[in-house]
Amino acid sequence: MTPSNGDKRLLANGDKRLLASIHDVGPGFESQVEQLCGLLERRLGGPRFAMLVVPDHWGRHPLRADQAFQSKLRAWSDAGVEMFVHGWFHRDTAEHSGAARFKARHLTAGEGEFLGLDEAAALQRMRDGKALVEDVIGRPAAGFIAPAWLYGEGARAALRQAGFALAEDHWKVWDAGSGAVLASGPVVTWASRSRMRTASSLAFAALARRVLAPMRTVRVAVHPGDVTKPSLIASIDATLRRFARTHRPSRYAEILR
Repeated sequence: MTPSNGDKRLLANGDKRLLASIHDVGPGFESQVEQLCGLLERRLGGPRFAMLVVPDHWGRHPLRADQAFQSKLRAWSDAGVEMFVHGWFHRDTAEHSGAARFKARHLTAGEGEFLGLDEAAALQRMRDGKALVEDVIGRPAAGFIAPAWLYGEGARAALRQAGFALAEDHWKVWDAGSGAVLASGPVVTWASRSRMRTASSLAFAALARRVLAPMRTVRVAVHPGDVTKPSLIASIDATLRRFARTHRPSRYAEILR
């Protein structure tokens, strides 16, 4: 039997993996998520990516109240898309000091929800999010990823108790229970909030396409706001196309094996 083009790509790419994800998935960004889904499916050869689900984005878009979007999530999950719990509100309301204040102000636009939570509050939101997402999709969530990839000490302690398989930040993916690092390296992502941030993210993506190819695992993350700027969509497309040639589009769960 002659291998299909998809099979040939899997054989050629060996054990190098491309992990792609769509962040901030929820009823408030339905059309943007659908647009990103189309782009990722075309470049990855199918639904070989993850979605990061926010149960109630900024307290304005409760997943629990939107049956139609729940049905879409279930269908995506049934098709093979991995579903991560991505905080609860995706909004940071805590007071910070020191290094945490710098992170809250400069690394995210008030969205580092789990940066300042204590252990009890973080654990409750993790468990509530896990229960909701798993009820919607009818299977275990793939893991937990904090909004803006920011974790305070309370969140890290809670994560070890919450029952998730995986977690990730900007620099690594790890076993949420044991803390063992499963993959390392920077995530390639984009920014749409300002021209300066957009320019810097485009520059980093261009650099990443040249220097990250030797890495065993490459991660690419996209956000709903990316669809507002053609330059970002073009860069995302070029980045996915580049890494799909050398890395097999994969599921996060595979790195647990």
